[in-house]
This record gives sequence, structure tokens and C-alpha cells, in this order.
Amino acid sequence: MLRLRPYKNCDAKYIVSWIKEEVSFRKWCSDRYETYPITPEDMNRKYVDGNGDCEEEENFYPMTAFDESGVVGHLILRFTDPEKKILRFGFVIVDDAKRGRGYGKEMLQLAIKYASEILKAEKITLGVFENNPAAHACYKAVGFKDIASDKPWYYRGLGEAWKVIEMELLRECGYVSEE
Repeated sequence: MLRLRPYKNCDAKYIVSWIKEEVSFRKWCSDRYETYPITPEDMNRKYVDGNGDCEEEENFYPMTAFDESGVVGHLILRFTDPEKKILRFGFVIVDDAKRGRGYGKEMLQLAIKYASEILKAEKITLGVFENNPAAHACYKAVGFKDIASDKPWYYRGLGEAWKVIEMELLRECGYVSEE
């Protein structure tokens, strides 16, 4: 059974090991890290130093998914508005040895439930690169919808320009399943 808990510094060694090459790394973090590869210390430093003030700490929720085998996934949740109504998912990743088995979908469903029931978010957003169809399909499978944009955003790196697809999930559209 998959469960979700707050991220611990010891999780970083697993998470960074799942990224075997720079293209996957950039699909995961875009330009949020300057260099590849990163170490567990780099990841922990980013989470502590990059979000060290008290106001930001109340808006930033790194989470780890785990099951009986150990750590299997990770994502962050952060509020993007002062009213704490809009939550953004990011750094979504599943153990590369376990992809294609439903872990991503299950982890996202747990995070959506947490966002709704605990954080009381009214809208959840995320961005996915157009060249990451597996992730895009996973997000759609849990209810995220593409948002049309007049000004698309592109990540420019590795000699390419990757278009970002913005997606959202609205509470008013019933994103919380009634189980």
C-alpha cells in the first residue's frame, strides 16, 4: 500500500539515484538546479536554503511516497498565492525501476487528497513538458486538464526549447473523490 509523508533529508539519496541522464533530470526540475548531476546534499540544501524563511516554510511541502519496499516517489506542493487557495505540484518523480506500475497515479491521488483535505486548496496546478507524454498522460488520468495559454512558456536548455503544458485541477469540478 502506498503512503505519503513529509520529505526527510535521508530520502534525497534515493530520489537523485532515479535520474540517470540530464534530459530526464531537466524534465524533472527544469532550470531549478544549475548543474547536473546533483547530490543528495544539493537537494537537501535547495529545500532548506531555498526555502528557509518562515513565510516560505508555511507554503512549501516536500513529500515522499513509500510502500513496504521503501521510498518510491517524491513531489513538492507549494502555495502560489497569499490566500493559500492555489497549490502547485512540482518535482514529481517515481523510482525509475517502478515506473509504469501505477505508482505515479497513486502518489498523485494521495497528494490531491492531502491538498484538499489538509491544505484546503481550491485549485492545483502543475506544468509538464510537451516532450514528456508519459507524465502528461498520468496527470490527465488523475483529472488534471490542460489550460490554454496565449503566452506559452518554454524551457531553453540542452540546445532545445521545450514547451510547457500548464494543467489544473479545480475543487469545484469535483477533484476530490467520494470513496
